[in-house]
Amino acid sequence: MRIRIVDAFTDRPFAGNPAGVLLLDAFPDDDRLQQVALEVNHAETAFAHRLPGGGEADWALRWFTPATEVAMCGHATLATAHVLHTTGAHEGPVRFATRSGVLVASPAADGSITLDFPTAPLTPVDAPAGVAEALGAEPRAVLDTGPNLGDLLVEVADEKTVRALTPDHRALAAHSERGIIATARAEDPARGYDYVSRCFFPNVGIDEDPVTGSAHTALAPYWSGLLGRPDLTGLQASPRSGRVRTELRGERTLLGGRAVTVIEGELLA
Repeated sequence: MRIRIVDAFTDRPFAGNPAGVLLLDAFPDDDRLQQVALEVNHAETAFAHRLPGGGEADWALRWFTPATEVAMCGHATLATAHVLHTTGAHEGPVRFATRSGVLVASPAADGSITLDFPTAPLTPVDAPAGVAEALGAEPRAVLDTGPNLGDLLVEVADEKTVRALTPDHRALAAHSERGIIATARAEDPARGYDYVSRCFFPNVGIDEDPVTGSAHTALAPYWSGLLGRPDLTGLQASPRSGRVRTELRGERTLLGGRAVTVIEGELLA
């Protein structure tokens, strides 16, 4: 069984967010998928198999962290589309059947890929007691991102605050289903990005996710509303770092980026 490690939302190796990608004939049982994801030990491992022709989707796709299956993952979807296109397994736009509905990944001539994801519904909420202490910064605004993500979106004072966060991950776990998206306006938009973020997901076994495509389905509507533009670029300011182009289209959000295959190997077990 062939396995590939792909760095997503980057155009160079050892940056962005690594994902394992396995193309299968069919899904084995869930325990086996979880064992493989734990062995790969990246934020997500994607498992995909081709579907019969004539349906609403071309491939079935599932995502697992080392600890659990998740309902939505942007970077592993980008990584899977990259593998399909670079290996010749699929040409043109690919429709994935997932727990979050049919998600489309469209390649461009320059090698970038655009994902079509559902926009997260944002609901302002009061800051939960203790979240400022757990995050290590005082919230300016807090929003619930809905059931698909299960996160709290927390705006903090500025970009420097986002970059300097050293949260208490165990304490953060009490405040949301998946985790916390911390964000702020870019200090200098001339650097090529409009907002920054960092994502902490202790409840699914990821203290800090390097680059989170799914989080940008909440970041895009939030910052498009504040900045007055549908097309933006977000920088996820993790140690590996990565950029996500976002375009808000009402109930859908387009996420754009590149990917690089860095490892190919054989799963022997």
